[in-house]
Amino acid sequence: MTYDDTHSGTDGTRTRVDGPHLDFENSEARVSDLLRAAAERAVPLVEGTANDSLGMPTPCAEYDVRALLNHLYAVVVNFQALAAKEPADFSEILDRTAAPGWREGFAVETGRLVEAWAAPGAEEGTSGAMGLPARTVGAMVLLDLTVHAWDLARATGREFEPAPEVVAGLTDEVERMAPMARKMNVFGDAVDLPDGATAFERLLATTGRDPRARPAA
Repeated sequence: MTYDDTHSGTDGTRTRVDGPHLDFENSEARVSDLLRAAAERAVPLVEGTANDSLGMPTPCAEYDVRALLNHLYAVVVNFQALAAKEPADFSEILDRTAAPGWREGFAVETGRLVEAWAAPGAEEGTSGAMGLPARTVGAMVLLDLTVHAWDLARATGREFEPAPEVVAGLTDEVERMAPMARKMNVFGDAVDLPDGATAFERLLATTGRDPRARPAA
């Protein structure tokens, strides 16, 4: 998923999600704090990804593990620029996994992402080509870092549980952005889940992911 040129919208419908959640745009939760919590769960997954898994399929049909990692790398780099109200460029996705030390490099860039969003003024005003509220842009990178960590874990046979405060912070924002994201083919159609699904499973389902499915080998 890439959101720097998208905008959120709503068709007036709401989906009930059990558990606490926040109005991200108006909450007092700092983007940088939520990103730090998300990074603490995502970075170890990237660091623990073996070279022989890079060709494995992922829940994102257009990405194998290598392409998913390169996309996520581009996200954490470009959203540093967006935090500083600078242009982002997703026109070329480099193969970071071809370079030595790419795992350590991802950890470094993710740390810089957190720092960029902690800088004074990062959450204020607008950012990105669509002139979105900066906090909405922050929610977008938070979502990418969270759901793509799940994609990576699912693709490589590992478990992933996001920080509860991250899920709480994203729930309403994902619902708001879902209609426009589906029109732009960023989200798939929502997946129906049985009663008893967790808040994170319902968040995944809103993005078009089926938390019960496994990618084909």
